Amino acid sequence: MILEIVDISIDPAKKTDFEKAVANGIADAIAPAKGFRGYKLNAGIEKPGRYILMIYWDTLENHTVDFRESEAFPRWRGHVGPFFLAPPTVEHFTLAHKSE
Repeated sequence: MILEIVDISIDPAKKTDFEKAVANGIADAIAPAKGFRGYKLNAGIEKPGRYILMIYWDTLENHTVDFRESEAFPRWRGHVGPFFLAPPTVEHFTLAHKSE
């Protein structure tokens, strides 16, 4: 399993609309994608306009090829892109250790 971490900055005054846009964008564009396994959206406490979006994929290619190169990616960006203050930072991780 691959964890995609997306670090997003928005105008804190648009928090409610952004959170709705993420939920709608996930349902519309990401959830149907090959290899999608789930997501979590975390809102910053110290920086109210900062969000960490965690998306779980079966493989790296499910995100970087199957989703990013599909027509679903521009649909996703259409939902959330207008809120970005700067391009988000995206990184991928594999599980190194898990507590029992």
